[in-house]
Amino acid sequence: MTDRPKTPVLDRVNLPSDLKALSDRELRQLADDLRAETISAVSVTGGHLGAGLGVVELTVALHAVFDTPRDKIIWDVGHQCYPHKILTGRRDRIRTLRTGGGLAGFTKRAESVYDPFGAGHSSTSISAALGFAVARDLGGDPGDAIAVIGDGAMSAGMAYEALNNAGHLGKRLIVILNDNEMSIAPPVGAMSSYLTRLYAGGPFQELKAAAKGAVGMLPEALQEGARRAKEMLKGMTVGGTMFEELGFSYIGPVDGHDIDQLLPLLRTVKARASGPILIHAVTRKGKGYAPAENALDRGHATGKFDVVTGTQAKAKSNAPSYTAIFARALIDEAERDDRIVGITAAMPDGTGLKQFAERFPRRSFDVGIAEQHAVTFAAGLAAGGMKPFCAIYSTFLQRGYDQIVHDVAVQGLPVRFAIDRAGLVGQDGPTHAGAFDIAFLANLPGMVVMAAADEAELMHMVATAAGHDAGPIAFRFPRGEGVGVELPQRGEMLPIGRGRIVAPGSGVALLSFGTRLASALEAREALAARGITPTVADARFAKPLDRELILRLARDHDVLITLEEGSIGGFGSHVAQLLAEEGVFDKGLKYRSMVLPDRFVDHDAPYAMYDSSALNACHIEAKVLDVLGIERLADRRA
Repeated sequence: MTDRPKTPVLDRVNLPSDLKALSDRELRQLADDLRAETISAVSVTGGHLGAGLGVVELTVALHAVFDTPRDKIIWDVGHQCYPHKILTGRRDRIRTLRTGGGLAGFTKRAESVYDPFGAGHSSTSISAALGFAVARDLGGDPGDAIAVIGDGAMSAGMAYEALNNAGHLGKRLIVILNDNEMSIAPPVGAMSSYLTRLYAGGPFQELKAAAKGAVGMLPEALQEGARRAKEMLKGMTVGGTMFEELGFSYIGPVDGHDIDQLLPLLRTVKARASGPILIHAVTRKGKGYAPAENALDRGHATGKFDVVTGTQAKAKSNAPSYTAIFARALIDEAERDDRIVGITAAMPDGTGLKQFAERFPRRSFDVGIAEQHAVTFAAGLAAGGMKPFCAIYSTFLQRGYDQIVHDVAVQGLPVRFAIDRAGLVGQDGPTHAGAFDIAFLANLPGMVVMAAADEAELMHMVATAAGHDAGPIAFRFPRGEGVGVELPQRGEMLPIGRGRIVAPGSGVALLSFGTRLASALEAREALAARGITPTVADARFAKPLDRELILRLARDHDVLITLEEGSIGGFGSHVAQLLAEEGVFDKGLKYRSMVLPDRFVDHDAPYAMYDSSALNACHIEAKVLDVLGIERLADRRA
């Protein structure tokens, strides 16, 4: 008689409440099932794999012990939330991750009651959890608040602000420090070294646990003295921890992959915690899947892949990526100017500064997930006579806005901002969209704001930024491949505030800022079939505007339409201000501005996101026909 195949425990779990009926042995099996399901799902969709694999046991233990959604689990960033989504009623949709109309790649309040707080950026969880805890004590939603934050996110100042306030308030709050010695890139900074030293003291934690157990065996009259001796030993051995100095009870380090440790620990904390408590769990990103464990980034972000080999499907590449072009151009400029310095905030690979660091290690700085510090650090470098290039994604540069205003712009310091991931970025959705940088930078006095229409223009803008010492300057470029134009040997400095005519025409002028230029040219070809040949121009600069070019286009055309991959209040608004002040509208010009819609655009493939935003070539064509009062062509969308 053969053994019947074992039924996965995961098949018996639809919601976290189902975990209450499982034994500890079954919970261990559930963790194995959950890891396999996570790997299988991400192999189909692509996404953030390594972080989720690193918290499988922790996810099971948290949902087994706490009573979600009454108790709130707040996952910092959200990279690690796929196992959580599988256990919270979304297993049947897990293979729709990051696709149009499917599950988001991060926690999202609108998606499930088990996602009490949305995320996408790091270091927000402790602040949010403290808010839930205080709301509970003021008569709001009941239940515990548990923040799960990675060691990489602990490099951001916001996490310490929250710890400081939580320790002061003394509310019952549970923080789990998920220490996997890695965020996206290898960890940097003193905090990483501190956590490593705490982990190195692991044998003492065993002694501490043994002492605690032994105390209970002593006669009651001797127990108090033993407790005092134990605390004295603790102080002599490790001197307490920074977290205890901030007002937290500290437990750890513990093995974050050992359910037999996690379950009794969490049960004890749930039953007895009275104030803020921090549990230091050591995990391994990519745990249980060799291709992820062995990858340099521990499988942080993957495309679709073969489960057996881990080999990722490669997209056909017709042109180099904008990021690669930026890295190449910056290295070229730095070869000629030893004052050029590169700064990134925990994204050396994503921003292309890894290649720069390999060539110029002394002139490259990864400051961790600390965009505010990165900006002011760059300001100090500029004030000290260097030429800092601060390479930060558009969405993350938002986190350093006060520093851009106060420390850079007010002082007129020549910091160069290389803004990657401008516009809509696809599967990461609204938390990562680069929608607002044009608006929030172009309103600053003295700021120069550029956008590259193609990869050759990006090279010219790197050169322009390198040679511009009159004040702060920024240039933006999108995620993904360029358009395939011929590249120059090296970039050339552009005249500040000057655009260019790309295709002359008549009647209608299309003035593009950024990579919508290719769509404008495509729309021009379609309109030519109707006998309409618009002039197409590349603005290059949103600040300062090319007044001469814009006013000439307005004078020589009946219709002027601006295009940009940014929000209301950006380039088009500045053009409208100029036209109004110059009295152009009084002369009958028809002006329209095509921008991102006044809403957050949900995750999808980039083309589909621009389609829903009405910014593709067919929409430009339709806008021209509408302004001219010509009946629209049939929908020509791809």
